[in-house]
Amino acid sequence: MPDFILLMHDDSEADDAAWQPYIATLIKRGCFEGGSAVGDGVALRKTGAPAPLLSGLAGFIRVSADSLEQAKTLLQGNPVYEAGGTVEIRELPRTD
Repeated sequence: MPDFILLMHDDSEADDAAWQPYIATLIKRGCFEGGSAVGDGVALRKTGAPAPLLSGLAGFIRVSADSLEQAKTLLQGNPVYEAGGTVEIRELPRTD
C-alpha cells in the first residue's frame, strides 16, 4: 500500500481543538503513519545559493492509502482543509 504525505499550508484559521479527533479518526481507520507541525529552518546547498526556504508550510501527516483518490478522502475532517486552507497530497514512492 503506498504512503502519502499531506502537507498543510498555513493559509487558514484551523481550529486547534479539531486536530485530536481528526488524528483519532485516521488512527481508527488504520492509515495514520505519523505527522508533526513544521517549524523554522534553513535551506542549504553545498555550492552556490540555495533555493529559498519554502514558506507557508505548517505541518504534515503521513498516511497509507491504496491510491491518490483514496488519500483525497482522508481530507474529510482535516482542520486546515475544513477551514478553507490548502493541503497538498504527495505520494511517497517506495525505493525498495
